[in-house]
Amino acid sequence: MSPMWTHYAQAVVFASRVKANPSSKTGSTCKTNPSASRVYDFAKMRSISDDASPDRILIDVREPAELEAGYIPGAVNIPISSQPDALFLPDEEFEDRFGFSKPAKDKEVVFYCKAGVRASAAAQLAEQQGYKNVAEYRGSMLDWNKQGGPLEKP
Repeated sequence: MSPMWTHYAQAVVFASRVKANPSSKTGSTCKTNPSASRVYDFAKMRSISDDASPDRILIDVREPAELEAGYIPGAVNIPISSQPDALFLPDEEFEDRFGFSKPAKDKEVVFYCKAGVRASAAAQLAEQQGYKNVAEYRGSMLDWNKQGGPLEKP
């Protein structure tokens, strides 16, 4: 099996094992190995959304149909459930598939989803792929909408 397919298989297995924590009111934590990523709150995410930086990429990991309800301004979409191999792809293949350049490993990558579960999974996949500057918004869209954060629509 080629190294890329090995990574893909690991990503698929990992993504399939992520489960919401039933003791969490929002389902925003997960029962996986703890991640070394930073956890951001609404205020930090609002600041990130308002102040775009070339050194940071905000990544919505929900499926494309979920974006119809809106997404955090400035975010790009990498649907982790259907594309768990995304960060393991060669740069050219990533750009062909997603329509934008693969995030460089020296950039900060900030993940969010609907409730935080997929964001945590994506953060762990990014760390596995060698990204060192990883953050996640565990409150994700449930918190963003509750706090009245602005939305962009496709």
